Amino acid sequence: MIVCVAANPSIDKLFEVERLHIGAIHRPRSFTQVPGGKGLNCARAAAALGADVTATGILAGHTGHWIEEALAAESVERRFVWAEGESRACLSVASATEGGMLTEFYERGPDIGPGVWGQLEELLGDIVSDASWTTISGSLPLGVAADGYLRLAEIAGEHGARVAIDAEHDALTHALKAQPAIVKVNADEAAAFLGSPVATEAEAAAAAREIRARMTFPDATAIVTRGVEGALVCRSADEVLRARLYERGPYPVGSGDAFLAGLVTALDRDEGWEAALRLALGAAAANAERPGAGRLDAIRAIELARRAVIEQVD
Repeated sequence: MIVCVAANPSIDKLFEVERLHIGAIHRPRSFTQVPGGKGLNCARAAAALGADVTATGILAGHTGHWIEEALAAESVERRFVWAEGESRACLSVASATEGGMLTEFYERGPDIGPGVWGQLEELLGDIVSDASWTTISGSLPLGVAADGYLRLAEIAGEHGARVAIDAEHDALTHALKAQPAIVKVNADEAAAFLGSPVATEAEAAAAAREIRARMTFPDATAIVTRGVEGALVCRSADEVLRARLYERGPYPVGSGDAFLAGLVTALDRDEGWEAALRLALGAAAANAERPGAGRLDAIRAIELARRAVIEQVD
């Protein structure tokens, strides 16, 4: 089983407009909304791929009830802690005449305080005992200390689950102390974490090596994703792999979360690392073909996975 932690969920909304004009009224030609935030995108994508997955995290208010009902409609198992206030909503606006360029607005979410976080720690301890993998993704909610993910990762590890982290800045620094098996960040997050540019493939490969050097799990893997350019994967000090799939979809939001979902789904099935990277790429590309982050067709993801190219970086 895979447990996906979504500490700061949201309703993710996508408006598609012909052209974005500052100060003007817009009537979107299409509108999609899904239960989102990185952790829920990962959970929903893994469930779509057929994984045995449970989503957990913190919900609040009417927005939280909508999120829970939408997850139920997608047959995603879920167990949440509830807080005061309202879960956040995030808006992406895609402009058709500008190549689908996105303008994004992210709410911060409610200030939950340490008491609710303690309830999440307790809940995770209850549900993670049967898990082989735990993913911890996205931003920390307001009111939680920067080391919040450290304790969650420790709890998962104490119950024998391997941990995959997709976080940034201080949250990732602290979480590394819990010996996660996988760190997956995008190029911008890697640059912010390391304090150095990660614009080229060579820089992404160097970033993957540096992140792995800071990891202490015996079989640690660091992954830096680069959007349509694929990912650089460091599994040992001497080896960096380039994982690419030459497909481009119009809806890239959530593809990094789908990548992580495909990766841990295959690893949970003991399919090996090459198969895991292929399914990760296939899931990311399939996600980009459909509006709404975390939405994908499993058959399409598997078909795309067969086209992936995995090779060693010179």
